[in-house]
Amino acid sequence: MIRTIGHGTRAIEDLIALLRAQGVAQLVDVRTIPRSRRNPQFHREALAETLPTAGIAYVHMSRLGGLRKTRADSVNLGWRNAGFRGYADYMETPEFARGLEALIELARQRPTAIMCAETVSWRCHRSLIADALTARGIAVEHILAAGRAELHVLTAFAVVRGTRVTYPA
Repeated sequence: MIRTIGHGTRAIEDLIALLRAQGVAQLVDVRTIPRSRRNPQFHREALAETLPTAGIAYVHMSRLGGLRKTRADSVNLGWRNAGFRGYADYMETPEFARGLEALIELARQRPTAIMCAETVSWRCHRSLIADALTARGIAVEHILAAGRAELHVLTAFAVVRGTRVTYPA
């Protein structure tokens, strides 16, 4: 099981409490730019200092970061949002595959959650990462709030062939 969480505008203490309540021992930051203008407690440097003191390892994994560009030959036209389509296109690359394998290996070592800024998982590229993990037989749970988490359900228009996930129109 790999969990996901969005930091949103929470206090760092609240994020730590949510992670601890779910038994998370390692947080993998999947933001391309691990900074926050409004919430400096979520800068990479701050997390790398604060989380280990709470017993939670911190890893920044830029290979799984968002903000990817769409390809002219995209097969992922089911995504109307260019950001999601760009990320779905990126999921076809060897770099994404290496990042995902690194995440899976980290998660074998200790209970892991991936984190981005967006609080709601379906408005974040975490949902596409969750689709890729689901296609590989790995359960994913989205942490919503204290005592609330939901099992990831594959995106309705996703097509899975082996471990490949696409989003055709």
